[in-house]
Amino acid sequence: MTAIDDSTVRDPDGLRADMVRALRDQDGIKSEPVAAAFAAVPRHQFAPEAPLELAYDLHRTVPVKKDEHGLDISVMSAAHLQAVMLEQAGIEPGMKVLEIGSGGVNAAYLQELVGPDGDVTTVDIDRDIIDRARLCLDNAGYTQVKTVVADGECGVPDGAPYDRIMVTAAAWDIPPSWISGLAEKGRLVVPLTVCGTTRSIAFDRDRDGLLSRSYSLAHFVPMQGEGAAEERKAMLRDGVALRTDDVRVPLNAQALDHALDTPRLERWSGAAYDLPDELELYLTLNLPSVARLHADKEVIERGLIEASARLGVPALVSEDSIAYRTRRENGDTGGFESGVVAHGPQAESLADEYVKLLRRWAHDHRRRGAATFRYLPGPAPSPLPRDAVRRRHGIVTATWR
Repeated sequence: MTAIDDSTVRDPDGLRADMVRALRDQDGIKSEPVAAAFAAVPRHQFAPEAPLELAYDLHRTVPVKKDEHGLDISVMSAAHLQAVMLEQAGIEPGMKVLEIGSGGVNAAYLQELVGPDGDVTTVDIDRDIIDRARLCLDNAGYTQVKTVVADGECGVPDGAPYDRIMVTAAAWDIPPSWISGLAEKGRLVVPLTVCGTTRSIAFDRDRDGLLSRSYSLAHFVPMQGEGAAEERKAMLRDGVALRTDDVRVPLNAQALDHALDTPRLERWSGAAYDLPDELELYLTLNLPSVARLHADKEVIERGLIEASARLGVPALVSEDSIAYRTRRENGDTGGFESGVVAHGPQAESLADEYVKLLRRWAHDHRRRGAATFRYLPGPAPSPLPRDAVRRRHGIVTATWR
């Protein structure tokens, strides 16, 4: 019989303590209540099929359910992202909280934060997910949490108003039920997807609408049901695609594919390339006709598309031309310099417009937290302001300090 090296065996309590320390070190956890919640909840009991190391990994998700194509439709979110969103929520003892998109463990954290006098309800459209969450919550001792099977688009009116609403699926829009379901001084924390990029935004009520107080990079599986995203996709060729949820953006796949075969034009901004998530957000919400350009590894290795498109990059597109961001080493800008690659008959004008935005961001907005978001429910004004993005139930605007 082979002896087991006891030094390699990790117990859940030790892994959980290590996770909390690491979350503090990486600024995921900033407050004592959130630290206490993460220290108390036996996270592994909400991922019984997963290895302990995966359950307690800071940045990896645990698959829960896949669709018929093998794509994740439900996961246990990464611990770091959950901690960031709980800090954004600012939950206090005695509060009433609604979670939209259930998995179990986040509802357990919420119950720890609201305490015995608080109330937590978690809702999901998928009965399989709710049944699994109910079983895990009960086994871990969180029997007080209420579980509901319903489309999260409709909220859970029976328990409203809520002091906090937390959404744990990527939302394309903010339905009226979420706003009306908030208490007068309530807060909504939602991973909002705009033009292909997602940020967890903490919104406070602002008269009839919502005003952001913080935001953070986030990645979630998309909302299902009535709140599912309205997105367009154009395959230019094998391994190259454009995606957008803005109906104003032209996606002429044949013409844009032809543009990629024309000589590439490079423009360099002389501006530093850093804080890529903040730069990407600024470009996505300020380019006048933006789509997200994706290219696979093989296409990038052939040199057709720059590596910036591997996980998606904001692209400025016209009917027959395209421009997107790249970078190069440049010690004069602190390490890297941002630039633009453009193709097609309008390559020069698109590249010039893109470079102006790169320089403006570097000069005026190169810092974290420079954006302020508003959500205004109701019919969109006509003409739509340039800084506004139309949604089914209202508009999203962003201003930059």
